[in-house]
Amino acid sequence: MKLVRLMTALLALAAFASLQPAKAADVICYNCPPQWADWATMLKQVKADLGYDIPFDNKNSGQALSQLIAEKSNPVADIGYFGVNFGMKAKAQGVTQPYKPAKWDEVPAGLKDPDGNWTAIHSGTLGLFVNVDALGGKPIPACWKDLEKPDYKGMVGYLDPPSAAVGYVGAVAVNLALGGSDQDFSPAVSFFKKLHANDAIVPKQTSYARVVSGEIPILFDYDFNAYRAKYTEKGNFAFVIPCEGSVVFPYVVSLTKGAPNADKARKVMDYLLSDKGQAIWTNAYLRPARPIELPPEVKAKFLPDSDYARARSVDWAKMEAAQKAFTDRYLAEVR
Repeated sequence: MKLVRLMTALLALAAFASLQPAKAADVICYNCPPQWADWATMLKQVKADLGYDIPFDNKNSGQALSQLIAEKSNPVADIGYFGVNFGMKAKAQGVTQPYKPAKWDEVPAGLKDPDGNWTAIHSGTLGLFVNVDALGGKPIPACWKDLEKPDYKGMVGYLDPPSAAVGYVGAVAVNLALGGSDQDFSPAVSFFKKLHANDAIVPKQTSYARVVSGEIPILFDYDFNAYRAKYTEKGNFAFVIPCEGSVVFPYVVSLTKGAPNADKARKVMDYLLSDKGQAIWTNAYLRPARPIELPPEVKAKFLPDSDYARARSVDWAKMEAAQKAFTDRYLAEVR
């Protein structure tokens, strides 16, 4: 009898322990990794100001959307964070619900869904995040075409375009810079073929740490990650907006359809667009979605405005529509 009681107690304890991670989380956000866009600081501040625990989540945009679709009949996540093209896909798949956070009216029309299914919280400029010390004395590349040179064999990385939002943004940036359009991705396909011949590194996950360590000397990435490394890590880092040009890309949040903690999630989304929330993004070298002036001490750490003039805004709805055709060509001709 004592053995039965002991086993019952142990089973109850195990069941209780298994519930602790779920009970500890007030809001679940898919694709909120601590090393991307300084979500670590943001979620720490959400805890301080709202009292909500939100666990880190290391998915990328594609993985987050896939899981939301898989869980559609029994949602787990409350908020999804995506590159804008995946935010559009999430709406199309019916895994979002409309919500217009406080200050939503101050977000420019091109950076939000008219019904509130997704709203930008910040944007980044795509370029080259370079670990200068890992180049072994080779010059910092100035242009996309420089990366095809034998000097950079085995040194160039970019996230997998079919899987990660930043991977596809890199493809769009290269394609437009080299003369392509949303109807013609031939320049990008040709470019990636040459990079693969030059032993490109193609991770599927955020690779900030691999650049900082020198494992990937040159990575297609956003300005905010490069600046964070330059000013907070030990080493010599640079950010380059290639001479041929690049693009600006918004990142968005959506309220999950059937979110288990919808009321708390709405308050978190309000916070992300609040003056304080937007200032936090700015301190992490992100461009705010709302028209908030960059603090002078942060602005001084960015490349000059003349460099940013080479980065253009694009119609991401058109690029989202073109993504499948590009992905099919990439898988068939590059991989």
